[in-house]
Amino acid sequence: MERRVTIRDVAARADVSAGAVSLALNGRPGVSEQTRARIVAAARELGWSPSSAARSLAGGPRLHTVGLALTPDTAAAGLDAVLMALIGGIESVLAERPCALLLHVAPDRAAETALYRQWWQSGRVNGTVLLGLTADDPRIDAVHHLGMPAVAVAHPSLSGPFPAVWSDDAAAVAEAVRYLAVLGHRRIAHVSGPAALGRTILRRESFAATAAELGLDLARSLPTDLSAAAGARATHELLAAPDRPTAIVYDNDLMAVAGGGAAADLGLRVPADVSLVAWDDSDLCRITRPALSALSHDPFAFGAEVAHCLLELLDIGRAASRSGGAPVLVPRGTTGPPRRT
Repeated sequence: MERRVTIRDVAARADVSAGAVSLALNGRPGVSEQTRARIVAAARELGWSPSSAARSLAGGPRLHTVGLALTPDTAAAGLDAVLMALIGGIESVLAERPCALLLHVAPDRAAETALYRQWWQSGRVNGTVLLGLTADDPRIDAVHHLGMPAVAVAHPSLSGPFPAVWSDDAAAVAEAVRYLAVLGHRRIAHVSGPAALGRTILRRESFAATAAELGLDLARSLPTDLSAAAGARATHELLAAPDRPTAIVYDNDLMAVAGGGAAADLGLRVPADVSLVAWDDSDLCRITRPALSALSHDPFAFGAEVAHCLLELLDIGRAASRSGGAPVLVPRGTTGPPRRT
């Protein structure tokens, strides 16, 4: 476990007293400009943030900060409105206390890991939230090695030593497949997210297990990058096959809407020829015509639960993993019995 850099470390590197470091980093008189420059350089070399040092040395109450780092692939997997609602839920809880959310976008996972190290060594954050976990995610070991408190937005099987907050995606997928089977569908497909993404793994496993339990004639999964274009391509591939599915479950709303367009391009009607179910019951699902059947959940409330879990961890040094509930299927105009042939 890496030790957090302290004021004494900065003082030793600059060969000055801790008091001189306090004066220099608070912009107060009492040290020469040459000494001040040496102290600031030492702080930077050690990864100590001068702004954090100024807060901790000023004698006032410390501002507790939660760091949240995103990469382009994490942001894409979160899908805009859903991710923003989750972040809003986190902020709503932090705002009840002297806490702040530090949001940073890193270009890739390596830069994200380096950011955690800089945040922790400089004392800039008290803890973090890990999003978009994959199987054997390297961030788990890296953040644990730092000793940084963290909460993982993932199933506990993926969170390593950290407490997890997760939604029961496996139960939601099983509900959707059973609902479609009750309507009479025997050929069902799943257009999923990236194959390595933790929640994709859980959803695909549940899809396969439920299909096997029900003895479906066809149960095919296609991984995608969760974009609308990928959803359209996957739908076209599925519906152009001789044994095309009569129902498709998508891992987000964008792909489901694009899938409806792809079906229309092939001359197929929704839901007469193919039923569609979307994940993320967004406004998009409700304003699309026909309105999309969807697996509905509350990302704002989920984000609030994530924040409560992290604050519990920061307050008492431990927190239990917890489920944020299972998304609930809301049937609408894109699902119905399959056409009899």
